[in-house]
Amino acid sequence: MIPYLQVEGLSRNWGELVLFDDLNFTIAQGQKVALIAPNGAGKTTLLNTITGKDLPDAGKVTFTNNITISYLLQEPDLNEHLTVMEEVYSSTSGVVAAVRNYEAAINGDASVDLQHASEQMDRLNAWDFEVKIKQILSKLKINDFQQRVGQLSGGQKKRVALANVLINEPDFIILDEPTNHLDLDMIEWLEEYLQKMSSTLFMVTHDRYFLDRVCNEILEIDQKTLFRYKGNYSYFVEKRAERIEQLKAETEKARNLMRTEQEWIRRMPKARGTKSKYRVESFQELKEKASVNLSEQELNLNIKASRLGKKVIDIYNISKSYGDLKVVNDFSYKFSRFEKVGIVGDNGTGKSTLLNLITGSLTPDNGKVDVGETVKFGYYRQDGLNFSPDEIVLEVIQEVAEYIDLGGGKQWSASQLLNHFLFTYEAQNNKVEKLSGGEKRRLYLCSVLMQNPNFLILDEPTNDLDIMTLTVLEDYLQRFNGCVIIVSHDRYFMDKIVEHIFAFSPGGYIKNFPGNYSIFRDYIDEQERTEKIIQQQEKKQTVTPKPKPQSNKLTFNDKRELEQLISEIDRLTKEVSALEELMSSGDLDHVDLQEHSQKYDLLKSTLDEKELRWLELSEKE
Repeated sequence: MIPYLQVEGLSRNWGELVLFDDLNFTIAQGQKVALIAPNGAGKTTLLNTITGKDLPDAGKVTFTNNITISYLLQEPDLNEHLTVMEEVYSSTSGVVAAVRNYEAAINGDASVDLQHASEQMDRLNAWDFEVKIKQILSKLKINDFQQRVGQLSGGQKKRVALANVLINEPDFIILDEPTNHLDLDMIEWLEEYLQKMSSTLFMVTHDRYFLDRVCNEILEIDQKTLFRYKGNYSYFVEKRAERIEQLKAETEKARNLMRTEQEWIRRMPKARGTKSKYRVESFQELKEKASVNLSEQELNLNIKASRLGKKVIDIYNISKSYGDLKVVNDFSYKFSRFEKVGIVGDNGTGKSTLLNLITGSLTPDNGKVDVGETVKFGYYRQDGLNFSPDEIVLEVIQEVAEYIDLGGGKQWSASQLLNHFLFTYEAQNNKVEKLSGGEKRRLYLCSVLMQNPNFLILDEPTNDLDIMTLTVLEDYLQRFNGCVIIVSHDRYFMDKIVEHIFAFSPGGYIKNFPGNYSIFRDYIDEQERTEKIIQQQEKKQTVTPKPKPQSNKLTFNDKRELEQLISEIDRLTKEVSALEELMSSGDLDHVDLQEHSQKYDLLKSTLDEKELRWLELSEKE
């Protein structure tokens, strides 16, 4: 395989903090590689260094000559004055340039030769490129192609940038958290799209189903050392556990040997000659091995929840609209103690509105939310990161509470809790501005749990958290002695935690489905398959033959017409079948679907007429 990327001796420090040191790895053509590391280990910095947006302190990065490279940043830098389509067409891709030249030529630009532009379109197979652009943007739910980039939300900008990367089909793609700001349908579509792409892939993501289904190799940075696993996420979990166990065994052996060597060192006569120097040097090596810290920093979140009474929350026929848009429509539900609910639905369908109605941040237009007296909310908001950059990490938590109740007469100080959340005592005295995105999320989660809630509401809690933190958070939530509502696009996280699903549908309707997300998704897929079968059956029409003509003999012209009809019916049947397959594929946006539907109706009508005429002629003797 051709080595597309070679990283040699790469090191990067941030002040006194060593992010990574002497990294060496190669990514070859066709590989799909993911990077896993704790928050604050420098994942984004590594991607920026590889792409030249940041400079290393040591080492070098080499890409194979003449390959095309695209990089999806966590926070894309787009031209806010352009429309969505203009931003996509601003790419330097050869296909994009060909389309741009051709459109300039047909619009009368004398500087562009139309024949040359057409030949370039043929050579690059670029004629269907605009259709492809619209299909990808529509799959990512960007439907207003003329909207200015500056008018888009942060999530929409990320999706436009992602579309730009996919449309150009570069040789090497680098993705930093590509699933952030995507809903569940979009993530599943992106999974399938990346699986089919021939591009080489290097990405950072915390979505474990995504890792499992897309990647065939994983790089892990652990304690500033790089480990390589030639398999997907499931393989990584298995082999990483084996590595840790082996390291524990080696470390324990080293510790036993070190005790023996320590005794020898103490007894060694001062006049001993050079022959024993190797044992002294060996002792130093053993000492290093024996001092390896095997206690992986984990979040054992045994924080006591406030007592939750029998009455939790009763919701009676609540509705909420914004103008003509109804986002919650006549919803009723009674929460029981200790239940765990997941909420799914497209972006903008009203998920956050429902959470705000439950907590009382919003008042329903109709209906009532009756909250039990013992309920104490802990609300982790998607937009809750409002810390001042100049705030000290410890002071952020002390503003919530000085101590937290662990139950059984035990309590922790704010500093002890932060230490448990992987913030060293030194880091607690740093300013918030020095934290990575994931560390800020972890600090925010800490501030929510510090309140001792018994009804947790988590709105996209998995964004920017590393996989190790997510694993421990999942374990905590499974044991949490209270109610939990989760809005998340992380299917792995939802499957491990939730017991049933609130599913939003158009018009603000909310349905309650038993089971986790995968069970819900299987149900939806089966419903869609059933609907397609019904639609196809409805399209089949019974052909009613016309009455036989009085003359039952074929004339010369009739025979000629009959031969032509057989050929035309065969052609039309193939075109109708191809259109049916295209329209049921789900790859068309609403504009293309409408155009193809009109074409389908016309072809179907023509085919019916031809078949009737063929039937009429074939019945002649």
